[in-house]
This record gives sequence, structure tokens and C-alpha cells, in this order.
Amino acid sequence: MGATALEFRLRMVVNVAIIVLGVWAPWVPVERRQYILEWLPREVTRAGLMPFSTAVTTTLIIAGLLAALGAILRVWGTASLGPATVTSLDMKSGPVVASGPYRYVRNPLYLGLWFMVAAIALLMQPSGAALAMPLLTLFVLRLTLGEEAFLSGRLGEPYRAYLRAVPRFLPRLRNNLPPSESTSQWGTAFLSELTPIGVLVGIVVFASTYNSGVMARIILIGWGASLIARAFLPRPQSESTSSA
Repeated sequence: MGATALEFRLRMVVNVAIIVLGVWAPWVPVERRQYILEWLPREVTRAGLMPFSTAVTTTLIIAGLLAALGAILRVWGTASLGPATVTSLDMKSGPVVASGPYRYVRNPLYLGLWFMVAAIALLMQPSGAALAMPLLTLFVLRLTLGEEAFLSGRLGEPYRAYLRAVPRFLPRLRNNLPPSESTSQWGTAFLSELTPIGVLVGIVVFASTYNSGVMARIILIGWGASLIARAFLPRPQSESTSSA
């Protein structure tokens, strides 16, 4: 069930395709289009669960929390692993990284990606999100299983010990792993992860302006700036674990 080397190489293309499909939702007629950010508060109010203004505020808070989790995990994970390794087109193997978020969860980058797209899903049609999120979840799981098989074969028992000590997706705050000696690369990590940062900024702007067009432009600008920044990142000099 693990992803192939080609899937790993094309992971960004696949992720973007899933997001575009969810946002575009070509099967929804133009006159019936509505974002989840607009649809969900109305449905919650119609069900009598809370007043409309409270439902809107709650939806925006959820969106902001999802985006914040995505940005934090992506930036922190990239700073710990190294942006050049994160953006590599090939799986890398080397010393097991057990610092930063990798001390508590094995796949902070994939988890951050999932939270980021969940926040973006609030810009999708309900049926688009219902398709995009399961597709993304399945693809992230395939990537994770593929990397774990690759790294287990390359690194052997040290990595298998790491697998036993650190959960795949649900963080565990305590373990007996010795901390890894590594230097966090915060500056380049922020530049490399401008997409989730843009999603967070876009949702904050939307909460204050309720202008979905401005929010979408901010997200696109963040994505474009991230691509430019990544193009100028140095290539990894030595192999290390990779998860993006």
C-alpha cells in the first residue's frame, strides 16, 4: 500500500491536483456554488445548534486553528529536518532525526499538510471537500507507508526502534529517545513553508474582511512565493530522513 518512488517524486503535483479538484468541483452548477465557510454556519443555525453569528465565529475559529496547526507543524518540521531534504524529489536515508516535532510524532510534515488542506477545504464546495479530504488522507498514508518501508530497509534496527517509540500521527509527549544533535534552520524553513503561512494569514484576513477573493489571492501568493524560495534552496549535501 506504500507509495512508489514516482508518487513520492510527484507528491506536490498530486497534492495540488487534489486541492484544485476540491475547490473547482466542476460537477456543482455555478448557481449552486457555496463555500463551506458560508454553508456550514447556515446549516448549523438551521439545525438549531447555535445562533448564526456564533456559528460563523466558531467556523472561523476552527479554520484558524487548523491553519495554525498546519503552519506550525510544517515550519517546525522543516526547520528540524532541513528544507533542502524536505523538498528533495527522492527519498533520503541517514541518521534518524528525533529532535523538534520528530521527537513526538513521526510525520509532522504530512500531519501539517493534512491540517493545512483541511483549512483550505473550508473554501471548497461541501461535495468537493468530501472528495478531496479522503483522497488526501489516502495519499498521505501511502506516502507514509512507502517512506517507512524505505527507511526500515536502509537504516535497520535504529529506525525500527524509532518506529516503536514515536507514534505515526498521534503525538506522544513522553519517550525515552535520546535527543538528536541538530541545528534548526528556521530562516529557510519559513521561506520554504510560505504556503501554510499564507493559508493562515488568508484565513485571518477573511475573518476580518469576509472577502473570500482576497483570502484566495493571499494563499496563491504564499504558494507562489514558496515555490520561488524552494527553487533557490541548496541541495542536501548528505542523506537524511525525508518526509514532505
